[in-house]
Amino acid sequence: MKVYLDTSVLVAASVAGHVHHSQASALLRQVRGEKLQGHVSAHGLAEFFAVLTRAPFTPPIYPSEAWQLLAENILPNFKIIALNAKQYRNVLQQSAKEGWTGGPIYDALHLAAAQSVGCDRIYTFNLRHFRQLALE
Repeated sequence: MKVYLDTSVLVAASVAGHVHHSQASALLRQVRGEKLQGHVSAHGLAEFFAVLTRAPFTPPIYPSEAWQLLAENILPNFKIIALNAKQYRNVLQQSAKEGWTGGPIYDALHLAAAQSVGCDRIYTFNLRHFRQLALE
């Protein structure tokens, strides 16, 4: 089964003290064990790195540690989806048409990436934004 993990799930899987760590790390284990075919967007990788290095985790996660988590847990186990310029344009045009502002635009990019490769399921801990996008 093709699954897409958004940034919220990847961060939770990577931070032991995260409230959703056990759920997210179980999902990551399934991808690593090839029970699920994991997908992530190229912009999701950048979000992952940015969140890990800026969120107020204790202890803080330094850029070299964020890279190590990315290099060991995500890059070898996930197919990376890179949207092209037309796909970005379409998502932004749709965002303007629907009046979407702020963070949900990034979630719309996650959805576009998952749809572009036919993912069967999307995993996120940001349900509110994804549900809003799906309803509009």
